[in-house]
Amino acid sequence: MRLPRPSLDRMSFTLVMWTLGFAAVALLLLPTLVVVIVSFTSGFSLRFPPTGYSLRWYAALLDAWQLHFAATNSFKIALWTTALSVLLGVAAALAVARSETLMARILDSFFMSPLVLPALAFGIAALMYFTVIGLPVSPLTLVIGHTVVCVPFVVRTTVAALAQMNASLLESSASLGASTFYSFRRVTLPLIRPGILAGAFIAFMSSFDNVPVSLFLRDARTDMLPIRMWQDLEGRLDVTIAAVSGVLIALTVLALVVMERVAGLSRRIR
Repeated sequence: MRLPRPSLDRMSFTLVMWTLGFAAVALLLLPTLVVVIVSFTSGFSLRFPPTGYSLRWYAALLDAWQLHFAATNSFKIALWTTALSVLLGVAAALAVARSETLMARILDSFFMSPLVLPALAFGIAALMYFTVIGLPVSPLTLVIGHTVVCVPFVVRTTVAALAQMNASLLESSASLGASTFYSFRRVTLPLIRPGILAGAFIAFMSSFDNVPVSLFLRDARTDMLPIRMWQDLEGRLDVTIAAVSGVLIALTVLALVVMERVAGLSRRIR
């Protein structure tokens, strides 16, 4: 019995899409799995498969003061970046979310432009700009640079949350005599809080893991964890870096699970 042509086409399309999807997932997950396995090696080199298994490199992290210093810097910069990104991103989203004017569309494109510009190009341009205005590289320049590339994430998730909010709620609040600020604090903010939290989480992770911007805007006082890991791998293939990667992977997965429960992260980034 021959299948109808539309059914055959549908099955072929489904098979191709599943194959491509599986290949994409494997391409993303297999290198991560290899890093996690290698982090438990008992040897002194990055070799897969390991000759033996041990927790020695995770124990070595306790005395890796350079990694501690870099991780602390990355965490502080990411916190400041997230705070500024939320402040600016929410304000920008409120300005453009429900407006259909040409200026609102232009502003929306402007806020999203850092996602289009290559990160290395932005890092070089930022360094040149700060040099021209006489501002030396410092934690301040890092925070400014990271904020520019992280604000779009907060804007997008907050705009999505605002689009799902019923506008009649604000009209009802205004008709009952509530001020604009009171309506925002008691009506708008609780409804869009999951979108803000999702954007803040993405901004924090993007800042913490940023390499191109940090590469140009850091100094000796602001050694960043991704840069430190990159330099150690480039210079001596330290197995401790695999252990650091394992810790970061575990913390990222844990944070994703928490954010999914708190803010419904998967729904906010669609």
